[in-house]
Amino acid sequence: MNYDPNDETSVADRLRFALVDEVVDEGRVRTPPIKEAMQTVPRHLFVPDVSLEQAYANSTVDIKRTEDGTSISCASQPGVVGLMLEQLQVEPGHNVLELGAGTGYNAGLLGHLVGPFGHVTTIDVDDDLVTNARSHLAAAGIGNVTVLQSDGALGYPDAAPYDRIIATVGAHGVPRTWLDQLAPGGRLVVPQRLRGSVSRSITYENHDGHWVSVGSEMNTFMPLRKGIADDDRRLIALASNGSVRLQTNSEQAIDAAALAGVIDQPRTVIWSEVYYQAMESPEWMELWLTCTMPGGLNRMPFSAEAVGNLLLDDPYPSSSAVVDKGALTYLVRRLSDQRTPEGAKLWEFGVVGHGPGSDDLADRVRESMRTWDHDYRGREARFELKARDAAPTAPAAGRFTFATPLNQLVIDWQ
Repeated sequence: MNYDPNDETSVADRLRFALVDEVVDEGRVRTPPIKEAMQTVPRHLFVPDVSLEQAYANSTVDIKRTEDGTSISCASQPGVVGLMLEQLQVEPGHNVLELGAGTGYNAGLLGHLVGPFGHVTTIDVDDDLVTNARSHLAAAGIGNVTVLQSDGALGYPDAAPYDRIIATVGAHGVPRTWLDQLAPGGRLVVPQRLRGSVSRSITYENHDGHWVSVGSEMNTFMPLRKGIADDDRRLIALASNGSVRLQTNSEQAIDAAALAGVIDQPRTVIWSEVYYQAMESPEWMELWLTCTMPGGLNRMPFSAEAVGNLLLDDPYPSSSAVVDKGALTYLVRRLSDQRTPEGAKLWEFGVVGHGPGSDDLADRVRESMRTWDHDYRGREARFELKARDAAPTAPAAGRFTFATPLNQLVIDWQ
């Protein structure tokens, strides 16, 4: 394509194509229809308050905050958008329901993918977001999307059944309404918070009467709000200066007073002999730990000045903290002297503990990591949704069942 650097449309086209090339190179987008949709739908019309460079960066754009500055809605990272569209596998003519309209950009991509004989319904709980999404879609010339204000957990039965349903908000329990509104052979993609802070974008299908996963990707979204499936989160201070905090979740009974200033207390550090290469994702170890540790793994947000002072030099930035009463541990990494047979560098995970009982807790975390490394490394977990009142799943090694407010969730490493 030829670009005029003085023409805004030409610059937007150049930046958009460069962004799509980036997410394709990352492996997030793999199929031609999704690539073409992202090359066609102008993201900058959906985030009009930022520069073209920001609109076409592979990063989120915050669009709504609370009074204290906490972001509660954003335009998702384009790489994540493409990844979830790959999971959803929309086809021309499909009837699609989206939960979480946001800016309307994802609905615009869906509208492009379903084509003139398909339709998209998208729902958001906030009237201002609904108004803006409608305006953005109109500006982009996309007419096969209906934007509604409602509690996304209710779905929208009036336009059901749907060939595909996608949630662009995080859910802990999966509302039965979403499953009931899918057509036979339909597919649900949902960023599901599994336990603690650990989430995955899971693709569910109904196989022989069982809602089971056919794939999943590491992914975290802002939670459902203002409705029947709210997933409230709160932050509690771990350091007296507020530089280290713990994200806790609705199902966790964590004593904030017992953890006040725990990071200021003396630390214990132990190393696991569990190793990773530089570009290798620890996501499955993270999921294993959230299955086996008390309360699961939690995110531990920290400020830059805490690193190397209150915290060790290389804290693991994803979900890493385990709490048991007044004890807290978190994961760290260090470059190892060991190498792969090909000579590549390896990093070793360690466990740092603070507070009374943290020595024992750190040992338990390390042993769980070693169990995963020895017995389950190389496996991907399978997920199943069951009704709250369904018969319990038979226990087995590597199989875990957790209750959410809406379902039983079975995580099976078999």
